[in-house]
Amino acid sequence: MKLFKKLIPWLLLAFAFFVLPAILSQFRLNLFGRYFSLAIVALGIDLIWGYTGLLSLGQGIFFALGGYAIGMHLLLVTQNDFTTGANGLPKFFENYGVDNLPFFWQPFWSFPWTLIAIWLIPAIVAGLVGYLIFRNRIKGVYFSIITQASLMVFYHFFNGQQKLVNGTNGLKTSTTEIFGMVVGSDDAQIVFYRITLILLPFAYLLCKFLTSGRFGDALIGIRDDEARLRFTGFNPVPFKVIVYLVAGGLAGISGALYTIQSGIVSPQYMAIPMSIEMVIWVAVGGRGTLIGPIIGAVLVNYLRSLVSEALPEAWLFVQGGLFIFVVVLMPDGIYGWFKNGGFMSMLAAFGLAKKSATYPKVDMDEGYAAES
Repeated sequence: MKLFKKLIPWLLLAFAFFVLPAILSQFRLNLFGRYFSLAIVALGIDLIWGYTGLLSLGQGIFFALGGYAIGMHLLLVTQNDFTTGANGLPKFFENYGVDNLPFFWQPFWSFPWTLIAIWLIPAIVAGLVGYLIFRNRIKGVYFSIITQASLMVFYHFFNGQQKLVNGTNGLKTSTTEIFGMVVGSDDAQIVFYRITLILLPFAYLLCKFLTSGRFGDALIGIRDDEARLRFTGFNPVPFKVIVYLVAGGLAGISGALYTIQSGIVSPQYMAIPMSIEMVIWVAVGGRGTLIGPIIGAVLVNYLRSLVSEALPEAWLFVQGGLFIFVVVLMPDGIYGWFKNGGFMSMLAAFGLAKKSATYPKVDMDEGYAAES
């Protein structure tokens, strides 16, 4: 039975890889590809929030950086009437009178460099930001405020750079080409869908490795009582920087996969609501579980699509109600709810006694009930 439970996630992954492409329309399959790519950034948030206790509200920075990296490469290597201007540069440069390619675009001619930059640049930025924050022992709500403030800085910077990255319009990738295929074509989207499903378990295994053994124990120690951890001789700063750096790299990979499946990357990926939604996915799925954030990212976004199709203006109310419902009745998230008793735990939240697993007769003892 225990072996079967361990195999369930892998069976679901195989189902998504082989069966879903055969039974879903191309539109629905593309949506699920985006959801699975968002699950990767959710894993990073669970690593830093669920296991280390660092609530970051700025993961949109690293998510967008990964998206811009792949978007810049696709626009450079594609030569067609949709994306290329008269001067051979991406067409949007013509609108702002730019004749020479900005220097930081040059490395993105290389596909190998782009594959590295997708995760390396977000990881470096996250590592630098994290080091400056953690070395000054900033934590708790102040850490969350600083990460959100950093998000706003990046958002306004990219939003105002029309001549460099097309500003608020972003970089459109759906008409670009890669490996002889148009990125927005059905054949290319199926390839990206499967690539996403291949990378998702690797991201999960990386997080699983980091949360296991002594390193994982140190992360939980930071989350539960950082002062005591310092007293025992551990310096928590390197641990925090490493997990924040890894979470940034995962967000970059997630952003790149999401960009090629959505067809555009823009500063809106750095908008505050986007980063807050990422935290909601983890909370709904179950933080500190790794499986939960994957469930939360896919389930919440799929529910969003269904509600938006039927009642476009109702999603914010549904999302707020869902978050309140989970916080009150499922504090461990959906995965934690099933893992820790499910329906019986919910009855206990309404004041109905939950039978003791160790001493069931105690619940039937009238004298004990009167004393308690």
